[in-house]
Amino acid sequence: MTILFHYSLVNLALMLLDLAVIVRIMLRPHRDPASRIAWIVVVTLLPVLGILAYLLFGEVSIGRRRVERLRAVLAGLPKIHADGAAVILERQENLFRLGQSISGFQPVGGNKARLLADSNATIDAMVADIDAAKDHVHLLFYIWLPDNNGRKVIEALKRAAARGVTCRAMADDLGSRSLIRSAHWQDMRQAGVRVANGLPIGNPLVRPFMGRIDLRNHRKIVVIDDRITYCGSQNCADPEFLVKAKYAPWVDAVMRFEGPIARQNQVLFASDWMSRIDEDLGELLRRPPPVPASDGFPAQVIGTGPTVRFSAMPEMFEAALFAARREVVISTPYYVPDETLQIALCTTAYRGIDTTIIFPARNDSWIVSAASRSYYASLLEAGVKIHEYVGGLLHTKSLTIDGEVTLIGSANMDRRSFDLNYENNILLFDPTVTAAMRQRQMEYIAGSKPVSKEAVAAWPIYRQLWHNSVATVGPLL
Repeated sequence: MTILFHYSLVNLALMLLDLAVIVRIMLRPHRDPASRIAWIVVVTLLPVLGILAYLLFGEVSIGRRRVERLRAVLAGLPKIHADGAAVILERQENLFRLGQSISGFQPVGGNKARLLADSNATIDAMVADIDAAKDHVHLLFYIWLPDNNGRKVIEALKRAAARGVTCRAMADDLGSRSLIRSAHWQDMRQAGVRVANGLPIGNPLVRPFMGRIDLRNHRKIVVIDDRITYCGSQNCADPEFLVKAKYAPWVDAVMRFEGPIARQNQVLFASDWMSRIDEDLGELLRRPPPVPASDGFPAQVIGTGPTVRFSAMPEMFEAALFAARREVVISTPYYVPDETLQIALCTTAYRGIDTTIIFPARNDSWIVSAASRSYYASLLEAGVKIHEYVGGLLHTKSLTIDGEVTLIGSANMDRRSFDLNYENNILLFDPTVTAAMRQRQMEYIAGSKPVSKEAVAAWPIYRQLWHNSVATVGPLL
């Protein structure tokens, strides 16, 4: 009788705990209905494991202290204003206005940019700019490996620091753990490079109760002397990417910018740096901004993350799709959209826009690979052209509109980039630069295999079931 009584008490306690978690799921802000339903089902069917999973992965929080510090940092940063004339076509104004509502950055004119040839050329260009730096070098990478390219940048920073250039280097504590825990990290510090690990994990057993352990700083930012900046998909590593070598080469695209746009990336870097390190970079941001080029183009930094407005990145993608009048070309390695983005992409094709999207044929994430293919049938039915790149893991995140507008950066078209990661992108209006990006996208297509409606329809039932089953748990990710 005593055992039965204790068993009943345990069951009652578990039921009350289940109910409390379900109420919390229902009360959490910014959670779409599909996600609420999915988590309620998991918690109900798997009471103990479901509750544990929700506590670890169910809420988007980097921790109260981190949020408070970041907000204080942002409130104290000086406001920057667009001094360069930003001439934008009327049909694109709303797109840039949306971008401004996300990060507070106005589109600024007078910028120059060039698309770099490949991953190795990108690192070589960064090293050359670091070697030529006069005042400061700021770097932030999600993944920074102590491989050939990674060490090239390390040595360039050490040389710059020896010349008296102020060097600040930041890397995500999870993505760059192999470098941060290596002798190279200490060597940089001893050489005078100021280093910081972003979003430190600390004790992995305690960290989940202070904020989600998988909320990461996915940004890739380089700013040199406040006038040069880089933006794109590439981490600081070799294209062979030894941590996941079987998918190599990793194919990335990066642009090197000069002009006032560098100041906007500077603000993003400063906010990340100051939220981790007790060092005020406000004086640097109060300096006169870079002089705009008379024949430069308008551009705007889009910085998103779990402490920025909810759904900011999907809003940006959707607005770009609806701004198109003739053509949209997209490349992304990870496609697990929310419902509105999937509908927006289909709608773009339905309204007669030539819509193309390029994915990698082999993905380093089996979950994303399966989930993304569950959306193929609807996309193809709407008229979206799908290509799967076979020359390596296509890691480039790019979007071009009508041969005029480019969006390039670190954000993927998946829920991790939408809700969990800090990302940085640059939106620009320039036919010449966009033509270069458009040509690169065509090279990706030339190295791809087209996916047809007939081929997808012929997939065996078990494969369709697998894709759709994995996509069903997408709202939990």
